[in-house]
Amino acid sequence: MKNRVTIFAVLLVLAGSRCSLAQDALAPLHGHCSLAPGDKSEQVRLELDRSDGPGHDHDSDSDVPLRYFTGLSPADFGRDGAHLSVSMHAESGDLTCAGDVHNFRLSGDFTFTTNPVFVDRMTHLGFTGLTSEKLEVYALFHIESSWVEGLQAAGVTRMDSDNLIALRIFRIDPEFVRSMAALGYTYLGAEKLIAFGVHGVNADEVKQYHSMGYQPNADELIQMRIFKVTPDFIERMKKRGFDNITIAKLVQIRIFKLAD
Repeated sequence: MKNRVTIFAVLLVLAGSRCSLAQDALAPLHGHCSLAPGDKSEQVRLELDRSDGPGHDHDSDSDVPLRYFTGLSPADFGRDGAHLSVSMHAESGDLTCAGDVHNFRLSGDFTFTTNPVFVDRMTHLGFTGLTSEKLEVYALFHIESSWVEGLQAAGVTRMDSDNLIALRIFRIDPEFVRSMAALGYTYLGAEKLIAFGVHGVNADEVKQYHSMGYQPNADELIQMRIFKVTPDFIERMKKRGFDNITIAKLVQIRIFKLAD
């Protein structure tokens, strides 16, 4: 009986430690912030600077749609000396930047608070390793649980809490995934789809390849984009008498500049 009580006590301590670690990972973030007009009229440039001590600085900057913020309008950047408290509400958490406007820039301090409901939803969807830092990035890039569920429903495999960010940056959405699945590219992994986004693989071009008699696999599609083996290039090669040339040969022609 005594051993059982001891084991139970140890389990309680371990559970409490895991809970504490989880809470620490999702603790609020604090630091310095600045907001300024972006390159486009509908965007603002957001810079966040957070320090966890010597040698642990965390800086980020990104252009964020102005509509994400409340308490801010383009005219506010011209109100020199004004004190503003600007907030951004996202499913992953809330960001507040409060400070003063000088020289068309709002500078001050920020706080990012995570949303436990979102964390629970993502955990239910199978995502682990969520931290305040990741959730802050999710907020900036508008990563929502509905988008993640859509990708899962479309057949995307091997997603994790890290590569979700790249999937969002390169605009891999359920519609794109379904358009590629309709052409035979089903149940693609997240990293493969990210590579599609990086190199600009698109359904319209793939349809042209198919109409020309080619059935490239996913890796060949990426290669063809990297080395600019476009439908126009294939047509030019055909006019030179290369009617049944393979994808591998077309890539080699590009690599070694044999068509120049």
